[in-house]
Amino acid sequence: MTALQQRPGVVPEEADGPLGLHLRRLRHARGLTLDDLARRSGVSRAMMSKIERGVAVPTATVLGKLALGLEVGLSRLMSGQRERAPVLLPPAAQPVYRDPETGFTRRSLSPLFPDRRVDFALNVLPPGKVAAFPPHPHGVEEYLFVSRGALVVVVDGERFGVGEGSSLFYLANVTHEFRNETDVPVTFFIVVDGTGAA
Repeated sequence: MTALQQRPGVVPEEADGPLGLHLRRLRHARGLTLDDLARRSGVSRAMMSKIERGVAVPTATVLGKLALGLEVGLSRLMSGQRERAPVLLPPAAQPVYRDPETGFTRRSLSPLFPDRRVDFALNVLPPGKVAAFPPHPHGVEEYLFVSRGALVVVVDGERFGVGEGSSLFYLANVTHEFRNETDVPVTFFIVVDGTGAA
């Protein structure tokens, strides 16, 4: 273990753990019952209970609805916040979400701090698949870069073809989806920035 890894607060235990545990902690921290969050998110009480118990994995759309209902970003829902200090995140410490229906994967690359709202993620979308997300809170912006393949991004009904090496900026407070209309996986990075993205 390096000196950096031994520093207190670099990788606290509360930052690790399954999605269901983080969902329950965030819900309790906001004083919400399952019924309260169901009304706010549009996700059924039964589905949330299954996610919290670890017997179901939400689709990307459901994950986005839960994040919106809790007023947090996707990475905050997947992982806890960390103390502001140098943080080394080896692959095993980077929370990974995999959509059970599409195979879409999202790896959180950035630590989350209580006073910052920047989120950096690596995404892979299999051939012929679509990952759709509900609007984020007002003020959230996304910067997308395709590192391998070609992606179609639909922002509030407007289509953008984003080829390998190209980038796209958009306001994320509208419905947005990622489409892989090719026969090979597409890999892309997203930086989410905004007051509602914690």
